Amino acid sequence: MSLATRASAVAPTRSIKWSWHAFCSEGVEGSAFLCLGGQGTTGMDIGLMMDADYRRGQTEWQAFEAALTTADLAERLGFDGVWLAERHFSPPGGTALISSVGSAPLLLATAIATRTSRIRIGTAVLLLPLGHPVRLAEEVATLDHLSRGRLDLGIGRSSFPRAYEGYHIPYGESRERFREYLEVMRLAWTQPRFSYTGMFYTCQDLEVIPKPYQQPHPPLHQAAATRDTFATIGTMGLALLVALIGTPLSQLATVIAEYQTAWRAAGHPGRGEVRLRLPIYVADTLDQAQADPYQSVMAYYERLRQGYLRSAQRFDNAEHATLAVQLATLTYEEVMRERVLFGTPNHVVARLRALQQTLGLCGIIIEPNVGGDLPPDRVARSLDLFSQDVAPRLREKA
Repeated sequence: MSLATRASAVAPTRSIKWSWHAFCSEGVEGSAFLCLGGQGTTGMDIGLMMDADYRRGQTEWQAFEAALTTADLAERLGFDGVWLAERHFSPPGGTALISSVGSAPLLLATAIATRTSRIRIGTAVLLLPLGHPVRLAEEVATLDHLSRGRLDLGIGRSSFPRAYEGYHIPYGESRERFREYLEVMRLAWTQPRFSYTGMFYTCQDLEVIPKPYQQPHPPLHQAAATRDTFATIGTMGLALLVALIGTPLSQLATVIAEYQTAWRAAGHPGRGEVRLRLPIYVADTLDQAQADPYQSVMAYYERLRQGYLRSAQRFDNAEHATLAVQLATLTYEEVMRERVLFGTPNHVVARLRALQQTLGLCGIIIEPNVGGDLPPDRVARSLDLFSQDVAPRLREKA
């Protein structure tokens, strides 16, 4: 049965069994370490992922209103932060992976900052190559002030060329643009005046204000989607964002170890900072936790497969071609085992504690509605169970 066929099939009714013994016996060496910007030895930093979902039947304003309400809920439930995606050209019913109004995450983050007082606000991630480095530096610094230093800046390039086509920027330039733009932004934040000569940007004796509220700048977190990126991020000395939905559980220990090895080799103190973005759904019973998200999750992976296939065909991307083939035979049992954490509060706590201990995680970023098709009341119930019965136990001192 194809993935597309399975996505429309009836959800499984029997509980799927997980096996953790092999994973937990092959973790990252010396994984218990003090996080540079997270909770460290006092527990796990817990964030909530926000895609600014745009559902069929909604107006665009209703989609924004729902996102703002979600941020309010996250602060009320005690989450440490919200993390905003950047999504372009993603209307409902289109070919985008997620339908979203989140094309301007810094603006949405500013709106959230004005209506909250405690919660940190992150981007996951801001696509640097699609912007102008000086303009981004100014806007990030402004947001940092308006939030009174509550900004976490997650940055990346995106694995898909779709947005780059809309901006008429060659995806093949994205890696070098990312490196260059980040250099310019750091100079703009830390130097009274600076000059720069690069392949894509040049300036002479430029003075950029405001400087960030947090010094020398907001915490930087870079997303890793390909194997070679993990070591690069470690060498650069940036905090790591990794998504379980794109990097299966069986590969996590290996790639995080590569990040930490590169971190130490570059002479940075400690082992770095790792946050794991992962789908979590909590319900009163294990059967319900597995059955409720089934349709949404499998439809999501079918769209992901189609996205990889289009990328492989249009841009001759061999890696995406391989991923499309792998996803074509993906089963829900494999998804449950490798890519999501769905279960009762006790089950989710046990799995997260194992991940924290084995990988040395500073924090997690919860994706509460993979695929965007779970009813809002069920998402709210899951978050309520998580905040009451899971989060307090994760924050207990080691």
